[in-house]
Amino acid sequence: MLISKKKIVFLFIGLVILLAGVFTAGIFVGKNQVVCKVCAPEKLDFSLFWDAYYKLSDSFIDRGKIDTQKIIYGAIDGMAKSLGDPYTSFFNPGQAKIFNQNLSGSFSGIGVEIGIKKDMLTVVAPLPDTPGQKAGLRAGDIILKIDGKDASNMSTDEAVSLIRGQKGTKVTLTIFREGLKAPKDISIIRETIKIPSVKWELFASTGGAGGKEGDIAYIHIYQFDQSLEPDFRKFAVSILSSPAKKIVLDLRNNPGGYLEVAQDIAGWFLQSGQIVTIEDFGKNKEQIQYKTKGNSTFANYPMVILINGGSASASEILAGALRDNRNIKLIGEKSFGKGSVQEVQNLRDGSFLKITIAKWLTPKGSLISEIGLSPDIKVEITDDNISQDKDPQLDKALEIIKTLQ
Repeated sequence: MLISKKKIVFLFIGLVILLAGVFTAGIFVGKNQVVCKVCAPEKLDFSLFWDAYYKLSDSFIDRGKIDTQKIIYGAIDGMAKSLGDPYTSFFNPGQAKIFNQNLSGSFSGIGVEIGIKKDMLTVVAPLPDTPGQKAGLRAGDIILKIDGKDASNMSTDEAVSLIRGQKGTKVTLTIFREGLKAPKDISIIRETIKIPSVKWELFASTGGAGGKEGDIAYIHIYQFDQSLEPDFRKFAVSILSSPAKKIVLDLRNNPGGYLEVAQDIAGWFLQSGQIVTIEDFGKNKEQIQYKTKGNSTFANYPMVILINGGSASASEILAGALRDNRNIKLIGEKSFGKGSVQEVQNLRDGSFLKITIAKWLTPKGSLISEIGLSPDIKVEITDDNISQDKDPQLDKALEIIKTLQ
């Protein structure tokens, strides 16, 4: 049977499962495959596979370790990896269960998204108030080792299986980042992770929390999960009843989530019917446009948007839509560049394939995948800024927003 299509724009396969699972950076479409499609292609000679299988069964020294189901899963996994796309992958039933649990917003792990960037295992985003963030991991950190094991050729799935673990246990990541003279070991104790979807507060034009005197709504969206729509609706009522006249939208370290949720949130800031993103299926195939259907409540509020290297997928789609449609300035650092579309094809035993089927474009046709969004105003955060609890990106956003009418 078919299940409803839900497109997920989660960054990298593997929301790091660090988080204890697999958030994935892409957009997924849920679909159950009809089992009868499992017929062998006419030109495919599968006898080589069975020849290898029987030779292993006959000759392997420890036949008790031969698990036919694991062999089948390994073959499917290898088939997906052979395509060379880091976001096309196979999830066995156990991995599939973890993946689905992660989308509920609560799990055990270290609270960090990971993905493959320039063929390197990379921290996409440490989520707020999680063990990974508190231990000092930052977006863009390259993971060289996991508990001493070389990670240079690891897939996100392999990394996830090593980083994931029980609450209270420790994992050590060897990382490298620009500015470090040598790799650095960071030890992290796994905890139960609960991720908020959104928070907001009132800031004064002069900077900082403004209480009743403030007129800037600072909205920080952490991920585009299932809880964001009702949470945002509730906060929107509060913002409308406040003195807020301008908005700073913070999408930093936001790995993505459901496309439909990003489309819904865009509807609060754009006029109805405006393009949010374009789904491009490649040469000679028709593109699909996703448009706003919302109430345009904040469409006339002056805005700026904060992004960084941890902004990916759904957050890049929203930021690109607001810039292309309203010329809203992006402040901070270049976004991650996760702009491909994954379709989840469910298999009959609870496993599934996540297959890249398209790429996302901004409303003006700019490619997001592997490129990312460049900020209009570049502001970097240094280690000194972090140690001194300073946020020059937010400071710049508040400086710019107070000049807008």
